[in-house]
Amino acid sequence: MSRLLLPLVSLIVVLAACSPKAPEPAPPATTSTTPAVSEADTQFNDLSARWLDGAMRLSPVFATQIGDHRFDAELDDLSPEGRAKSLAFSKSLLADLENIDRSKLSRENQVDASVLRNQLRYDIWGYESLQSWAWDPMMYSQLAGGAIYSLVARDFAPLPDRLRNATLRMEKIPMLFAQMRANLDPARVPQIHAQTVAKQNKGILSLIDELIVPHAGDLASADRQNLEAAIATLRKAVDEHQAWLDKTLVPKAKGDFRIGQQLYDQKLAFALDSQLSRADIRSRAEAELTRVRADMYSVARGVLAGREGAPETPEAPSAAQRQAAIQAALELAYADRPTRDKVVETAKSTLATATDFVRAKDLITLPDAAVKVILMPEFQRGVSVAYCDSPGPLDKSLDTFYAVSPIPDDWTDEQTTSYLREYNTRSIDELSIHEAMPGHYVQIWHSNKYPSVLRAVLSSGSFVEGWAVYAEKVMVDAGYRDNDPLYHLIQLKWYLRVITNAIIDQAIHVDGMSRDDAMKLMTEMGFQEEREAAGKWVRAQLSSTQLPTYFVGVQEHYDLRRAVEEKQGDAFKLKDYHDKVLSFGSPSGRYVRALMLDQPIE
Repeated sequence: MSRLLLPLVSLIVVLAACSPKAPEPAPPATTSTTPAVSEADTQFNDLSARWLDGAMRLSPVFATQIGDHRFDAELDDLSPEGRAKSLAFSKSLLADLENIDRSKLSRENQVDASVLRNQLRYDIWGYESLQSWAWDPMMYSQLAGGAIYSLVARDFAPLPDRLRNATLRMEKIPMLFAQMRANLDPARVPQIHAQTVAKQNKGILSLIDELIVPHAGDLASADRQNLEAAIATLRKAVDEHQAWLDKTLVPKAKGDFRIGQQLYDQKLAFALDSQLSRADIRSRAEAELTRVRADMYSVARGVLAGREGAPETPEAPSAAQRQAAIQAALELAYADRPTRDKVVETAKSTLATATDFVRAKDLITLPDAAVKVILMPEFQRGVSVAYCDSPGPLDKSLDTFYAVSPIPDDWTDEQTTSYLREYNTRSIDELSIHEAMPGHYVQIWHSNKYPSVLRAVLSSGSFVEGWAVYAEKVMVDAGYRDNDPLYHLIQLKWYLRVITNAIIDQAIHVDGMSRDDAMKLMTEMGFQEEREAAGKWVRAQLSSTQLPTYFVGVQEHYDLRRAVEEKQGDAFKLKDYHDKVLSFGSPSGRYVRALMLDQPIE
């Protein structure tokens, strides 16, 4: 997973921690390729610059993440006054945007104007309707952790400068905890959210101990004393906050994690910015579930042919025969898995192999910046197995981090085995392809080359996640792992996961799907192991409308490639297509399609 489009109050998620060098005024929002700039373009460029400047002032942590370092010493204000200021800002900018005649904008600015309008409306809706600030404690814990992590994870400035700013932010984090306690209504907080934050809370101290304390000696005496005092105060604040979480929030958290049909449909429209409705998504996903399971059976028949003790694989199987054959073939793949202490090492190895293959097949232009496999920071654990943490659009030369969560120390041998069956060696291959090569790492590097900073900041989660899923199929089609049928089977299983993600997200939040029904869909129809399915159930409770981004995005990528192949015929070249489709930044698929096929920007 990677960057997501979220209401500004929630844009602090550090899945795409970004950091650059420019401390002075915010950079130009967009660069038009049109020789003559219209009055409407001038108006929009000015408005875009105002949004970038104002949004970064209102969200200093996000500013650090995308690379605007003017506010590295500051922290977001989520008090009622701070929220009111942000809401007024979004409403004012939206009113100004609606007064611009978008038909007179360049095509590039027409896309950016549509993206910005969607974001502003999403921000306003988030403050007024969704109101995450009143019931979601995770946004506060992620903000606190991101405030420190984004300053010290990358070498965008001399370490002493970053440590001094970290000191100033640490001094403000107790205030953020106080705002959290004042804002949250325990009666609205879902139990799973409260429990997750209670587990994550002390993760910020691990960041301090691992990334800051070892470098305290780099500071002059006075600065070091300030740092040590800030750390001591923060340790006390974290302990006090932990007591409130354990003794007040967790026991009193009575909210429903299901957001319901009205909020879900509204949020889905903002989050995806797609022409596919909830009903369209469900219909497509259910059809793909049937098709992909049929494809898996075909692969399983070949794998099991002639194997002693293999189940029957008739040409027209019963449901039970299909299930047994696919499961038996998957067992062969599960047998090849790393030990619990070798997951990260295996990720590094598979990343190297995938990189060599993409380069040899010349599938796409590769980045000139590094990607590093790291252990996922503790404050981020408990939601996903891995993520891609790319540098921001203003910081194009720094490292990308492919973060992998370690197996929890308190897991039993049975739980660990379940996890490693799911994340067997071939699955870690797939993980490395999705998160890095040629998935998120490659796509976001291309995206950051596009001159519109606005478009990069407001990247589409469905386009980004859809590309990563699309990249998995590209590798299979290109013959990765010497056309290994078991690898192909694992790739299809991963695609089943994408399909079931799209189904369970709306089924849980809108239709009231139970844990038992969700687990059955994932483990039986999707062949997921118990630990993977259980983790996805938790993730589906903690989030909404993010899980469908993978499926919607890849459907849009598949649809677009078919359209371009049909249009170009024999002139179609895969590398040229990949480079071009990623050359527009990361707007939602509908805009990339219009740009690729010279269609109107709607």
